[in-house]
Amino acid sequence: MAGKHLSSSSLGNPRLSTRSPILLFTLALFALSILFFLFSSIPSSHTPSNPNPNAMPQTSFVLSLEHFLTSPRSHTIREDTVGAITEESVKKLDDLVWKRETERVYADSYYPASSILSGSPLRVYVYDMPKKFTYDLLWLFRNTYRETSNLTSNGSPVHRLIEQHSIDYWLWVDLIAPESERLLKNVVRVYRQEDADLFYIPFFTTISFFLLEKQQCKALYREALKWVTDQPAWKRSEGRDHILPVHHPWSFKSVRRFMKNAIWLLPDMDSTGNWYKPGQVSVEKDLILPYVPNVDLCDAKCFSESESKRSTLIFFRGRLKRNAGGKIRAKLVAELSGAEGTVIEEGTAGEAGKEAAQNGMRKSIFCLSPAGDTPSSARLFDAIVSGCIPVIVSDELELPFEGILDYRKIVLFVSSSDALQPGWLLTYLKSVSPAQVREMQRNLVKYSRHFLYSSPAQPLGPEDLVWRMVCFSLLLYKKLASVCLRVFFNFYFPSDSVSLVPKILAKTPKNLLSLHANLVIRLFHYQDSPEEVNHRWAVV
Repeated sequence: MAGKHLSSSSLGNPRLSTRSPILLFTLALFALSILFFLFSSIPSSHTPSNPNPNAMPQTSFVLSLEHFLTSPRSHTIREDTVGAITEESVKKLDDLVWKRETERVYADSYYPASSILSGSPLRVYVYDMPKKFTYDLLWLFRNTYRETSNLTSNGSPVHRLIEQHSIDYWLWVDLIAPESERLLKNVVRVYRQEDADLFYIPFFTTISFFLLEKQQCKALYREALKWVTDQPAWKRSEGRDHILPVHHPWSFKSVRRFMKNAIWLLPDMDSTGNWYKPGQVSVEKDLILPYVPNVDLCDAKCFSESESKRSTLIFFRGRLKRNAGGKIRAKLVAELSGAEGTVIEEGTAGEAGKEAAQNGMRKSIFCLSPAGDTPSSARLFDAIVSGCIPVIVSDELELPFEGILDYRKIVLFVSSSDALQPGWLLTYLKSVSPAQVREMQRNLVKYSRHFLYSSPAQPLGPEDLVWRMVCFSLLLYKKLASVCLRVFFNFYFPSDSVSLVPKILAKTPKNLLSLHANLVIRLFHYQDSPEEVNHRWAVV
């Protein structure tokens, strides 16, 4: 009745009746204006700005470095240097991490898998190290890279080697870039250690090895070792959640045994045993990253123009004599030299050498990729970005991003024993059908993007894929920690004291960690059923 009374009164008032629609419209328009103003003044945290989508990414290390060093923000830096480390500081960090992890576990019934499956970014704390470990070394390279007379003992120009192994620069410069300028959204930098999933160590080990005097380099290595291992976060986990780029096999060699628990970023696992001591590297812990290509990208347009000009069956240009596993190069040269359709050349330094290698690859169907001083070779990635089908002659070689990329679609794998049989390799290559060649060449054009480091880092580029691989390592690390703690607590420590967690992790036998990692990997690849894995673990 009250409603009817109000309605009747309103209709009986002609002034209110005629003005109500106008008044309501005016009020609504005013409210919408206020809302528009408020929302337009609030920056969106969900839709990051895209830094000039039409701009071409910079893939030259020298040009990118020049821009980075001369930009104003590159000179502003704080330091994470710590004074005296106490157990209390480590415990304080451990308590903060425990609190954060507990909140996430109770808030999300699928954590930690959900953090990856739902697209939540990986959170990385980037240490702000003193400039002598970072900026000073970059400036040293920048100020000396024109000195091409600086060579290694086997005649390789050191600055080119530094460029080949500059993965530490490309990852770091992306992580520390303003978020508004970044394109990768699967990893973000965090500024509180308790918020981090992982810790990145931005020490340029390759530059320091090649450009500093031997004793000066060793002294800097020792300082870097102490600086990192003094950090509460390192002491808390014994380095197991730290990422250490050591992409050249000689870099950090004198002290890296003290950081063997960290996740190492490597060119390969060196199955020969010449570069890494037993127990230092493993497929369960470390990651393989591609070399930085020495040649320019042959994109789809370039490939279509060069396809009809690829008249050479197999091409190789590089150092013909190498150490260790690379000795196979001399044997292959003896086998292939002078054969029809083959071009085998000794490599030379400088722009002329680069141009000769680039032109040779773009005129060839197959590119020989034998082992270098280590099982891997930069030539593999030069071939990929040149549209030349790599022929890998290197036994027991681990490749970057295996598990994400299927190399069978772009590479021919040949055992050393087969390749050295008289006439076998050329006969095999000639037997590959034209249809298969065309399919692999088309795949090379698609796959090239996965091996091009750039600034800004591109989605599906190597910087992106390394963090996807790290996500699996992180889940594996959390699983290992959980299982090992449970086993040791149940059998050796009846109390529930969480203060023993770091000590137990540090003393967990490596073979136990490795065994469980292998069981998880077998389950991940569906080689064993969950019941079989549980049985194997129960036996342990």
